[in-house]
Amino acid sequence: METNRKLNRYDLKDQVVITGFSNFNEAENFVQKEGGELIEVAFKDGNDNPQITNEAGIIEKKLHYFVEAGPEYKFIHSSDPGFKQYAGELQKIKASMDKTGPEERYFANFEIENTEDPIIVIKNGHLESVTSRERSKYLKHACVYEIGVSKLKA
Repeated sequence: METNRKLNRYDLKDQVVITGFSNFNEAENFVQKEGGELIEVAFKDGNDNPQITNEAGIIEKKLHYFVEAGPEYKFIHSSDPGFKQYAGELQKIKASMDKTGPEERYFANFEIENTEDPIIVIKNGHLESVTSRERSKYLKHACVYEIGVSKLKA
């Protein structure tokens, strides 16, 4: 895997797969400017090796990221509606549990708001963790689906 800007490049047998788009439109624009074809890729079993698939149907749904880890888990991506409200509520709960001073609460808010592409992981209706999109590939044998662009090797 090679990282360019925030995009990830994977060299497969006869093609190059690019992932890491921040939204579906960004992937579509990439295809228009650079060529290639929109594809869905899956990262399974804690691997960072993409598998081309159509299992989650993210192209039809115009999603750029989706996680399936069983019915007890819910993954809330920073681009999902309600993420900021949910993150704010988590910070209030954490601050009251920690009984921290205002300065420490400010820094706690700063950390979550500035995590690169944050994901809130809920298990059985309760907060499990806050992680990044990249790290979600390695959690709980999750199946992480991302929009990608496939180009034939030159």
